[in-house]
Amino acid sequence: MKNRNSFWGGVLTGILAVALVAGGIYLGNSAWIFWQNSRLQNASAQSGSSQAVSANSVATQNTLNKLNVIEETIDQYYLEDVGEQTLEDGIYKGMVEALGDPYSTYYAPDELEQIQEKTEGVYYGIGAYIGIDPETSLPRLSGIIDGTPAQESGLRAGDLIYQVDGTGVQGMELEQVTGLVKGKEGTSVHLTIIREGESDYLEVDVMRRKVESPTVNQKMLDDRIGYIQITEFDTVTLDQFVEALAACREKGMEGLILDLRGNPGGNLSTVCDIARQLLPEGLIVYTEDKNGKRTEYSCDGQHEMPEELVVLVDKNSASASEILAGAIKDYGIGTLVGTTTFGKGIVQRIISLTDGSAVKLTVSHYYTPNGNNIHEVGIEPDVEIAFDGDAYYNDGVDNQLDKAIEVMEEKLGTDDGGKDGQGG
Repeated sequence: MKNRNSFWGGVLTGILAVALVAGGIYLGNSAWIFWQNSRLQNASAQSGSSQAVSANSVATQNTLNKLNVIEETIDQYYLEDVGEQTLEDGIYKGMVEALGDPYSTYYAPDELEQIQEKTEGVYYGIGAYIGIDPETSLPRLSGIIDGTPAQESGLRAGDLIYQVDGTGVQGMELEQVTGLVKGKEGTSVHLTIIREGESDYLEVDVMRRKVESPTVNQKMLDDRIGYIQITEFDTVTLDQFVEALAACREKGMEGLILDLRGNPGGNLSTVCDIARQLLPEGLIVYTEDKNGKRTEYSCDGQHEMPEELVVLVDKNSASASEILAGAIKDYGIGTLVGTTTFGKGIVQRIISLTDGSAVKLTVSHYYTPNGNNIHEVGIEPDVEIAFDGDAYYNDGVDNQLDKAIEVMEEKLGTDDGGKDGQGG
């Protein structure tokens, strides 16, 4: 390992002001903070170094000396070769992992690039939404995009990924997993899958290709009932939702079924903008940081939805989708159908550093309009019904959607126009 002196010579960092997110990761405008800690060569210089950091900082000269000893020990005794950059990244990752927070992490520059690529909505991969299952620490497919390699290969929402190309992924950060799954167009990735109800692993080969990730899908289920699915809250989602809502209204929609199942979250500002297309005047959500500072996000009620509303949710509806579902439930303007949501009531912030790396940290709790903290609790539906996977994958029957239609038909009452049945 070369250039050890330059490695310990100093760490240049800067903080980039960023947008708050609920489940997703989005960068904002820049503002810099500079810090450098020089490695000194004698005792008097070490005394000066101690003054360069705060009294309770872990970045003391003793810490740096110990890290240096550990590095030299690895260099002398460790069986395999290891790069200096790998060790350096490990120091930063270890400090953040010590928080014990699954949503806080350190991103090396290449990992941050992958995150930025993901927010653009176009990538080379398999076409599945991936989250981390808190019970098993395994990646879980929270949703499958229609017409993608994932769907064509028979993958299902709820599948757990045990291995990617033979590499075990239990306990990995989400970004590490997606980095393994994505790759060059036309190449294949081998997934070892754990599926509920199966007695053994499923071995699935999926061919990567260009995937455009739509965030909103819309159709009419019959002449009166519109259906809009939001798969995540990205920067493009607001415009797509407004267009979808307008299309349903042009076709005479009297009631809307809003499908948030499998929605892992996304941009906080986006979900608030969509909430402003539905809610009455009042609070949408508020956050509180470690110092008790409260930030409120409100709606002026100018676009309060006049139609009936039913919202589909499940255990994979998380974060930003829970903000929307929670506000709808608190205001009593819609009926929630499905199963209890994931329970992610915290907000993360990306702090980007001048060397191209970044730190994502949990910075606040969020609360529904009625002051409910749903973290690790979730939101209970008004009408509970578990998803029947066998009926869906064997017969194409979505029992949760059928229940939502039933609830909507009760809201709308008798149709004197003689319209009948579920369409689309």
